[in-house]
Amino acid sequence: MIKAIPFDFPYDGRLEPQHTALLAIDLQEDFLSPTGYFARKGYDPSPLRAILPAASRLIAAARAAGLTIIHTRQGYRADMADMTPYERWRRKRAGLDGTDVLLRSGPGFQIVSDIEVAPGDIIIDKTCNSAFTYTDLELILRARGITHLLFTGCTTDVCVHTTLREACDRNFQCLTISDACASGDQYAHEAALHMVTVEDGVFGALADSAAVISALARLAVVAS
Repeated sequence: MIKAIPFDFPYDGRLEPQHTALLAIDLQEDFLSPTGYFARKGYDPSPLRAILPAASRLIAAARAAGLTIIHTRQGYRADMADMTPYERWRRKRAGLDGTDVLLRSGPGFQIVSDIEVAPGDIIIDKTCNSAFTYTDLELILRARGITHLLFTGCTTDVCVHTTLREACDRNFQCLTISDACASGDQYAHEAALHMVTVEDGVFGALADSAAVISALARLAVVAS
């Protein structure tokens, strides 16, 4: 089990690699680069970049233990055919007209080089905050028999939390890794983490990366 709050994860003690996936949410240049979307909006991306070492260690530990690794990327089509009038208005209001920021054709769409994406990893491209909306994520999880999800990535209060909430509604068992998630707004980050634990874990459990890596290391030893 993984030492966590408000309960150790999973609740029944059955942490099985073949039924568990690590979700690395939106670790892209547009959110982590000093010239990307997040920085253009006036946020400091350094708190997001600060989680990259922990995220990298988690991915390596999860891979060694035999977990499924899933990366998500957020961005619209290059021709913006998937963008509603409201979304186009928001894009213009943000000063992004004429740029390739948050478009799949731009360099900002790519996952940062600090994160290793292995050939066997799965990449989910999305336009919405949730990785479940208009994607085949749930289909992939069900097809692989995945029942348990570990969350790392950014931002804690938006894309991580939105995906987490939808996962819980779909009856996946969820663990958020506190020091491997980040936001440009510290108050929002802390509030999002707190919300996981209310009502005895309404959105699952919360653990730090050291506890998760330790448990995954034990799984890797058993697997070998």
